Amino acid sequence: MYSTNLWHLLYLHCRQIGISIVFLWVFLPTSAWAQMHNLAKNDKKQIHFGIAFGVPITRFDITHSDSFLYHDSIKVVQSPNKPGFKVGIISDLHLGDNADMRFIPSLMFAEKDLIYTEIAPGPDVQINKTIESIILSFPLSFKYKSDRFFNENFRFYAVGGVRFDWDLGSNSKARKATDIVKIAPFDFLAEYGVGTEFYFPLFILSPEIRISNGIPNLFVPTENLRYSDVLQRLKSRYITFSIQFEG
Repeated sequence: MYSTNLWHLLYLHCRQIGISIVFLWVFLPTSAWAQMHNLAKNDKKQIHFGIAFGVPITRFDITHSDSFLYHDSIKVVQSPNKPGFKVGIISDLHLGDNADMRFIPSLMFAEKDLIYTEIAPGPDVQINKTIESIILSFPLSFKYKSDRFFNENFRFYAVGGVRFDWDLGSNSKARKATDIVKIAPFDFLAEYGVGTEFYFPLFILSPEIRISNGIPNLFVPTENLRYSDVLQRLKSRYITFSIQFEG
């Protein structure tokens, strides 16, 4: 099991990497940048590869059950945003001057919280149910790119596609644990996002933001558990900030 402190350290580390990259690009001498037309042959490669590091911000989209309306002790159920960490290998298939097909199998560590606010004789009490996940993620997406500009070393792009997730840490088969909210191991998501490409002499740097919305209901009811009784559907939601390096 990984701790909240580990998540916080990973999040801070990824943020520092991102800030450093932006700092280097902003303060790169303009004259040096202007004299280069970097990786001119790269756009003609049929296939190229890379690596991606990302910070997914995760939560559940909650639909309450009918029992929630008549529940006399649970007042609110919420799922706040939680940061995670992911790393993936990029495989990019060149389809044309402005289009690519991308497959980025990834390993992701994530947590989603369900926070229950219970009515008590005194102040309301909050109970936190944390779902920890180790996910193998298989996104397939179509990437549409603008022409190069800013001295041929910069362009925008948009991506859209689908993703299949397999949660290796799913608790859906747990039989003896009667106090947990169970989540199904398989998820299917629709994705879309935008990014930019910066062409350096030896690699392409691509900061990207991507939104992923889960389609199936991941909730697996637990019999006689009041934290389960008030739920009907749980769907995954992600906003992922990533840095990609390609050659």
